Amino acid sequence: MLKQILNLTLIQHTIRTATPLILAALGGLLTEHAGMLNIGMEGIILLGSFFGVLGSYFFGSSLAGVLLAGLVGLIVGLIFAIFVIDLKSDEFIVGIAINIFAGGLTVFLLRSIFGVKGAFSSPNIIPLPRLNLPGISSIPFLDIIFNNHTVFIYISWIFVIMTYIYLYKTPYGIWLRAAGEYPEALETAGVSFRRMKYIASIACGILCGFAGSHLSLGYLTLFTENMSANRGFIALAAIIFGRANPIKTFGAALMFGFFDALGIRLQVVGVPSQFTQMIPYVATIVALFILTRRQLTKRKRDSEKQFK
Repeated sequence: MLKQILNLTLIQHTIRTATPLILAALGGLLTEHAGMLNIGMEGIILLGSFFGVLGSYFFGSSLAGVLLAGLVGLIVGLIFAIFVIDLKSDEFIVGIAINIFAGGLTVFLLRSIFGVKGAFSSPNIIPLPRLNLPGISSIPFLDIIFNNHTVFIYISWIFVIMTYIYLYKTPYGIWLRAAGEYPEALETAGVSFRRMKYIASIACGILCGFAGSHLSLGYLTLFTENMSANRGFIALAAIIFGRANPIKTFGAALMFGFFDALGIRLQVVGVPSQFTQMIPYVATIVALFILTRRQLTKRKRDSEKQFK
């Protein structure tokens, strides 16, 4: 039974299930560095999933679906920035409003446009193409793990490296982090902290839109109500666990993706789905508990050293 669960296919599924988390988490850590916590990522992923299917279905192109999902994400990211930065609204309330709005809007559009409830699938939905890297096709275990994935999976890995370089190796990344930590000092240096916050929020929206399009066109080829399934919150947990560092956040997203894939594999051997669906959420809670415990222990030690 263990061979049916713990095999190379599990690693392959881990990479696939982690990709939406990676994309969303990269967007979320940008807003985190800019001094904003966007819990509306869940809603943006859901909107990206729906409009990805919508674009692919009506335009007959997966690229059109991805672009439409990214555009919707850009618009929602811009709206989030306007409310939080210019109108000084509470970011938590705005994020919750986005999540509620996305859930209601996708249900309404699903029934209005496609005339169905619950889920929509069609042969006219063009999925994201899968790639096969010729250099590793002759090596069986590498072929299983790294081949037959959508382009978004490989792009997400590149995005991790690019985000790390952007944040820590370029002046623009320094400005973005300063916008969250020292906005007054940034303004004194002649750089608008508002502009950097807007850039972070818009980039977060686009990446979450891409995450949603991968979910509905790459991971699956359909749309179901609430199909984001709290991935936005799990991505937020990955950001916290990875301390908003792109490399560490990538590792955390892979970890949560592993538990999601493990739950799917356990269904193959007859474990009830009601139990397996709990696994990624339980893993998220446990990981955050361990992280919080470590931080409290570290603070306690630091305070004891100060008194000595």
